[in-house]
Amino acid sequence: MSVRNAMREILAAAGLTESAGAASFTGEDPVFPTPYLVGTAGAAVLGAVGLAVSDLWFLKTSQRQDIHVDIRAAAAAMRSARYLRIDGQAPKEIWDPLSGFYPARDGRWVSIHCNFANHREAEMKVLGNPGDRAAAEQASRGWEGLALEEAIHAAKGCAGLARTAEEWAKHPHSAAVAAQPLLEIVKIGESKPEPLPAGKRPLSGVRVLDLTRVLAGPTCARTLAEHGADVLKIAGPHLPDSGSSEFDTGIGKLQAFLDLRIEKDKEKLSSLLESGDVFSQSFRPGTLAARGFSPEEAARLRPGIVYVTLSAWGTAGPWKDRRGFDSIVQTVSGMAYRQSGEAKPKLLPVSVIDYVSGYLMACGAMVALARRAAEGGSWLVRVSLARTGKWIVDRGVFEGFASVAPELPAEELKNLIIQTGKFSHLKPVLGLSETPPYWERPPVPLGTHKPEWPARQ
Repeated sequence: MSVRNAMREILAAAGLTESAGAASFTGEDPVFPTPYLVGTAGAAVLGAVGLAVSDLWFLKTSQRQDIHVDIRAAAAAMRSARYLRIDGQAPKEIWDPLSGFYPARDGRWVSIHCNFANHREAEMKVLGNPGDRAAAEQASRGWEGLALEEAIHAAKGCAGLARTAEEWAKHPHSAAVAAQPLLEIVKIGESKPEPLPAGKRPLSGVRVLDLTRVLAGPTCARTLAEHGADVLKIAGPHLPDSGSSEFDTGIGKLQAFLDLRIEKDKEKLSSLLESGDVFSQSFRPGTLAARGFSPEEAARLRPGIVYVTLSAWGTAGPWKDRRGFDSIVQTVSGMAYRQSGEAKPKLLPVSVIDYVSGYLMACGAMVALARRAAEGGSWLVRVSLARTGKWIVDRGVFEGFASVAPELPAEELKNLIIQTGKFSHLKPVLGLSETPPYWERPPVPLGTHKPEWPARQ
């Protein structure tokens, strides 16, 4: 499928048309050694983001923008964190040594996600608290694969039994995923129309509360910051984080701590929400609702809020409340087996599910802001990793991917990198004729700032 047709599928889900601007594309897949069209998927979603930005700009200025995306650069954006350098050095590997594929007694493989300490503790407890990876694998061989997957989730860990695409198609949750929209934007409350704040950029003055973790959710808020939004990332000082990759997804953001177990911090978040515009979260379903920050409660506190939420598995089906990550979705859906072509599954060389999901969230947020400006209302934007994964698989595959170079040529990659203080990182891939995207704030550690909004200019 062509990148333009792929983009049109996203536009249809978002309720956008190409009349919002003119989009052009250069380059082609394959870019990296994977059978999946990751450049096409990345360029399509970035093109949709560009059209959403152009629509906002038209609301402010009555001018459209021309949009351009290079497919090869878009593929690089699907593994943005890989290119981060701090003082010229690659940061410490964030993939935990205990994460990965474990053999089971029945010849199956189970992917166990240990990058968060609380998950790792739960999973290793299921395996008898082994002392190292070798001992953990020895313990996993005593389990049937499906039983190990179930036991880990029952223990509040995160794992996925490696399935072929054919096996996944027969699973009841696969049908639930297929029945869900790729991107859902629904009105959840009434309020008066709110014109976009004044300013020289499409999202100038728009306030975004970012309560997300890992890659997809943080990519959403980072994208909004690219176009002028004031993004305030709220992390918990007691919660596990994603290490150095927080610097890559944190470009353009203010970083603050709040502990929602403490009443005064909950009150502070409520206060921030009441004067915000976008609330973005990616905790497991029900987690923030239990703290008083469901979509409905957010709309009550702040009529006109745009509430953006990411889940692993969507809103329906037997797995709707399960934990999940990009790597787990790859594993259970057959992507990891297709990537390996062998008896042992293998992850893709890009986190394409995460990044496409993040850009879908950003696109949905901007569409909702445009609707709020035109007709008012509070809006809910929903995306799930599993549904994004299905959309990527539906692009089709190509053979012969093993012969593709594992990295872009050095000179090509150099042209995609910029320096921000001691950090070098990918620059924004999306090209816009009137408001080229850029970040106004450098990356800083979590918790650097006070939980306060900057003054609107």
